Amino acid sequence: MKALLPTEFSASKIYYIREQKVMLDKDLAELYGVMTSQLKRQVKRNAERFPKEFMFILNQAEIAQLVCHFGIPSKSLFGGAAPFVFTEQGVAMLSSVLKSQRAVQVNIAIMKTFVKLRELIASHKDIIRKIEEMESKYDQQFKIVFDAIKALIAHPEPERKEIGFRGGRQS
Repeated sequence: MKALLPTEFSASKIYYIREQKVMLDKDLAELYGVMTSQLKRQVKRNAERFPKEFMFILNQAEIAQLVCHFGIPSKSLFGGAAPFVFTEQGVAMLSSVLKSQRAVQVNIAIMKTFVKLRELIASHKDIIRKIEEMESKYDQQFKIVFDAIKALIAHPEPERKEIGFRGGRQS
């Protein structure tokens, strides 16, 4: 069967909120080929299947963070209602309440993406651990090399441009 979605697409729709990897209701609805309101309605009808470890509703601060940090153009994208977000377990549970062949296939693709993300994170931690082990075996003359390798692996904070009015006129 032809893949319903590319791995890159679903991976770009996984956010890190409340120290969990989650997907937004609007993104999942798009993937499943249903309206967001239909997805939310099915979740509400089956609330017992979605404990807080599977799904939660974003608060206003989290919505503002999404808009600010994740390139979401504005809060209006959510249609005025607070979005539901689903953890990996919640995404898996969605296929049981949406009950379509497409939902099953999309869930399989999303689960594979979550697995790949976990593998990437694990390998990144493994590389850092191995570098630290090597660093402890060699003397100080290699410290510069190890520091350079760690700097390449580290995720630098993006440089933020200053915004706002600076005062004074420019002629």
